[in-house]
Amino acid sequence: MQQPPIADYGFLSDCRSGALVSRDGSVDWWCPGRFDGPAVLSRLLDADAGHWRLAPTVASRVERAYRPGTLVLRTVHHTTQGRVAVTDALAAEPGARGHELGRNSPAVLLRVVEGLAGRVPMRLDLAPRPEYGLLTPYLHEQPDGSVLAAAGPVTLALRGGAGPLRVTGDRIRQDFTVAAGEVVAFDLAYAPTYGPPPTRLDPVAALADTTAAWEAFRETHRYDGHYADLVRHSATVLTGLTYAPSGAVAAASTTSLPERIGGDLNYDYRYCWLRDFAGTMRAFWVAACPEEADRLFAWAARSIGRVGAGPVPVLFGLEGERDLTEYDCGHLRGYADSRPVRIGNAAWRQRQLDVPGEVVLAVWRFHDYLGETFDTELREMVVGLAEQVAATWRLPDQGMWETRGAPRHHLSSKVFCWVALDRAVRLAPRLGGRADPVRWAAIRDEIRATVLREGFHDRVGAYTGWFGSMDLDASALLLPLVGFLPADDPRMRATIAAVERELGAGDGLVRRWPTDPAGFLVCSFWLVECLVLAGEPERGRALFERAVTHVNDVGLLSEQVDPVTGAQLGNTPQALSHIGLISAAWRLTEPGTA
Repeated sequence: MQQPPIADYGFLSDCRSGALVSRDGSVDWWCPGRFDGPAVLSRLLDADAGHWRLAPTVASRVERAYRPGTLVLRTVHHTTQGRVAVTDALAAEPGARGHELGRNSPAVLLRVVEGLAGRVPMRLDLAPRPEYGLLTPYLHEQPDGSVLAAAGPVTLALRGGAGPLRVTGDRIRQDFTVAAGEVVAFDLAYAPTYGPPPTRLDPVAALADTTAAWEAFRETHRYDGHYADLVRHSATVLTGLTYAPSGAVAAASTTSLPERIGGDLNYDYRYCWLRDFAGTMRAFWVAACPEEADRLFAWAARSIGRVGAGPVPVLFGLEGERDLTEYDCGHLRGYADSRPVRIGNAAWRQRQLDVPGEVVLAVWRFHDYLGETFDTELREMVVGLAEQVAATWRLPDQGMWETRGAPRHHLSSKVFCWVALDRAVRLAPRLGGRADPVRWAAIRDEIRATVLREGFHDRVGAYTGWFGSMDLDASALLLPLVGFLPADDPRMRATIAAVERELGAGDGLVRRWPTDPAGFLVCSFWLVECLVLAGEPERGRALFERAVTHVNDVGLLSEQVDPVTGAQLGNTPQALSHIGLISAAWRLTEPGTA
């Protein structure tokens, strides 16, 4: 089977789990327990690992869009026999509104077919394969016409349709015809085998309620700056990547979609990176609301725990799990034969010195919403992060790109060490008796002097990726964005120009480094911000408008884009890409805002 392009997938979310549905109507990825849990449908990574297709049996021309302000996806199939719409969603808890969205999602996938014109022949084909395709469940036809699928820890119940559902071998199928004005609805409900049974919902009523829940949530979030439609939709996507029970933000909804087709740089991004968490907080500050800052920072503080001598954790499971040991799913062939397929992420063991600065910067940005006196855990987190930076900033690390080679003295890591202490000094009045702003300020100034002395390479004429390196790195664009240097500083301006000239890949794309095979989307948005800060807003605007042409037809961005083919690459939807879009649009709206 030739797999659809990554950009062919739409994203469904109940703010607990995520699913991907292709343009041709196949749900090829669903992890119903939570984003980082085992998939029951994973044809995304292997043709035989489970899917649920619901589409016409004849050729169709497809148009699709999200209901405004939601992650409810409506796909219209135009055929020679007529037109039919399929609306897909992951159900919200009945009656959930506002910030209740996702707190108690019922783990039900809704698919509602509506005849629009003529009579269209349709087919349902469901092949459940729990545990990333390792299990083939027993399928039991029920007296009420539904089918129960049970294997290992997973039970699924498929209900609805035009008559009883039938088991054919190891899958469930139904052929039916939909005439104009008719509605045929299905729901696929998940439950742990040894717990309460799958939730029963009326799929039509549940779809209407889920749509209303998303619309009500978005109504509480206002953004009136430039590119409002793009920003609001990106904020909705980030909300969809948020695991509502804890507030953690998944970096993406998928694992092991490749950075290069056929390559082995395939990683599991379904966890919460503190870097992405901090960026999402800023994006919500811009495009949503700060109401839940207390709860979200509480998640971060409790996940980090008391900061000791070891490296600050880089990422966590969605409920704060620390051990994310990585393994290879050897039975899966991978997207477009791109192996390995990884579950877990070995970066949890790395030292990445930028992470404390990312978190402290987020606290600083929200300090006005967190009260005059921080609670104990928040105070201890900020003080602990500052103290660790003070003790470890001279060490080499793996850097923000999470290289798996030898550690180096990465420029962006040192700069974020400066950020951590600079913002901790400013926050000191709220941090209690353990704060040490005089010592922190002295070390901050030493870090700054070191970066200015060691980070700029005279022969290259720019700040480079690590001390002594001649390789440009797009992460140098972060210096003006965090206030380390003004964008019009001569050395910084030279660096911006060099990145644009040497790492620009055309069509609004920017590579991370010279040999990077694809454009890394957040780097494009960093360059937009730098151009605005350097006094060139029109050039920044032009670059932004080229970069956002890479959204797919329903407004989603993956991690990277192939500069030759324009194909999206990497895990999707990618939080960091949507964070970058929101931040760049805000910079174009409010150039002087931090």
